[in-house]
Amino acid sequence: MQISEVRVKLIENKDDRLKAFCSVTMDNEFVVRDIKIIEGTNGYFVAMPSRKMSDHCDKCGGKNHLRAKFCNNCGAALAEDRVRKDVKGRMKLHADIAHPINADCRKKIQEKVVAAFKEELDRSRQPGYKPVDMDEPDDEIPEVVT
Repeated sequence: MQISEVRVKLIENKDDRLKAFCSVTMDNEFVVRDIKIIEGTNGYFVAMPSRKMSDHCDKCGGKNHLRAKFCNNCGAALAEDRVRKDVKGRMKLHADIAHPINADCRKKIQEKVVAAFKEELDRSRQPGYKPVDMDEPDDEIPEVVT
């Protein structure tokens, strides 16, 4: 796998640990969007796109976030022990949408993304800087003929 492009969109909030969002194109064929660049205690790291985990109320079947104490639909009390824990005993509240399968792949992605982030940060300090447009079409979808 070759990382053929990394697009970085810097975040304005200077007080937050979230520093940027990016998209990574692999082999000029596959894009993963909404990768986060976060400033940690040991430097920048990459967080893969994820979604909040939810479950359903036993009483009405309504969908609720795992931290909810009461059902959003019917107001019934929800069990507090319904959150699964990961191997380290932490509550599993999010699930990755896309992620590397092994440490070597994660390292390769993280190194490329962090390098692109630092380059974009340097560019942002230059006069006349224009941020990357993450919504700009970067892929061609062939028209389907029926």
